[in-house]
Amino acid sequence: MGSTKITTPDDPALGALCEQLAERAGAIDATGDWPGDSLRLCGEAGVFRWFLDPTFGGLDWNSEQVVRGYLALASACVTTTFVITQRTGACRRIAEGENDDLKAKLLPPLATGQMHATVAVSHLTTSGRHLNRPVLRATRKGDVWTLDGFSPWSTGADHSDVIVTAATVIEADEPTAEQILVAVPSDLPGLLTPPPPQFVGLSAAHTGRVEFDRVEVSDDYRVQGPVENVMSAGRSTMTGGHETSTLAMGLAAAAIEFLHGESDVRDDLIAIRKALEAEHTDLLENLLALTRGEPACSTQTLRQRANSLVLRATQAALAAAKGTGYVAGHPAGRWCREALFFLVWSCPQPVMNANLCELAGIVE
Repeated sequence: MGSTKITTPDDPALGALCEQLAERAGAIDATGDWPGDSLRLCGEAGVFRWFLDPTFGGLDWNSEQVVRGYLALASACVTTTFVITQRTGACRRIAEGENDDLKAKLLPPLATGQMHATVAVSHLTTSGRHLNRPVLRATRKGDVWTLDGFSPWSTGADHSDVIVTAATVIEADEPTAEQILVAVPSDLPGLLTPPPPQFVGLSAAHTGRVEFDRVEVSDDYRVQGPVENVMSAGRSTMTGGHETSTLAMGLAAAAIEFLHGESDVRDDLIAIRKALEAEHTDLLENLLALTRGEPACSTQTLRQRANSLVLRATQAALAAAKGTGYVAGHPAGRWCREALFFLVWSCPQPVMNANLCELAGIVE
């Protein structure tokens, strides 16, 4: 990739990068190894600069431009792109936080790819949020916060320099209604990243548990808070909730493109391919409208439809590939396994219910 930088979603350099990512996607899936080489290529191409303010070396792309970039990347390698979305989540939290000194310290090296960051916030958004005892707790003494507990799901924490996490503030041994958001250096004593589990797909993203055993973090690394609902603070400028749908649609596009190639020599596939293409086009219009602040549907409806499309498109690709597609190493089989990810990753219960009804043939 060299020094070629991607400056717009229409830049030919994006296509060149995607070709390189696609070439590596199969090996990444087969080995489960961290996609370090693919991430390096993305850093060299300027992908990590897309959404950041120029003050920190960013390109300040708008939401629609970022989504279009992610769609291209996800069609090439959904594992690498998923890692990047979690990295982006960490950077955005820091960028929209209240600690200007921390922004100046971390964002420039994150923009160039010299550092890697991720988020560990699932305990506040999904897993563990309803427990009486907070799973990750923070106590303060002077200008030091001590973190105790764990976050069950964090992507690439074992390869990150900084882990952005949130903890419930404890006072007088009792949890308060407030939380803090902190950017924790991963080399601090007491921070542990056990080997991540092997998944049906996307194992190379190294998504697993992060443990905090009396980890002492200076207040200099506090991003936001203490405040109630810290996950809602500092995000007024963001269009959230569509990132996972974007990944699903990128993966669906790869499967549909495969069907396009097959239908060139098999007339029986033309109608199937055209129907999936039309659905993808319609859903893409809804996604882009959402990024422009002109939603034609809710993020929940978008997610349900994206889940449905990626499952059907990837299975159609496998069926079209026949027995060859069922051989380990064929992309169609990998795409089918990767599509299952969208049924379980941060999937709201109403979306899950809608997908289950569809699978059961129940018409609502």
